[in-house]
Amino acid sequence: MTRLSLIICIGAALTATGAFAQSVNLPGTYQCVQACRGGNLAYVTQNGPELNLLTEAGVASRAWPDWFYPASRIWIDVYNYGAVYAADGMTIQFDNGTIWQRYVPPPPPLRSRG
Repeated sequence: MTRLSLIICIGAALTATGAFAQSVNLPGTYQCVQACRGGNLAYVTQNGPELNLLTEAGVASRAWPDWFYPASRIWIDVYNYGAVYAADGMTIQFDNGTIWQRYVPPPPPLRSRG
């Protein structure tokens, strides 16, 4: 019985490595800053590890954490290429050269007293 417990513990330790424990956290609005195909904002939504992307050109696609680098890359199946993302989720750089930065809207204008 102790061998079975040891095998289960070793299996659990191997599957709970840092790469598997990391989770993609990229939902939000992005602005294309390089190699853009349109002038709109891009959007990322997330359901568990799966991502839905809406590009600046209005093209929808699905993405997943890259099997080999799940803590730093995603794979976009429809385009057959991946993207590297910053640990803070502020930048996504696609393999085709496109770069998205998280969109931070400008502050509202100051109201004048009068």
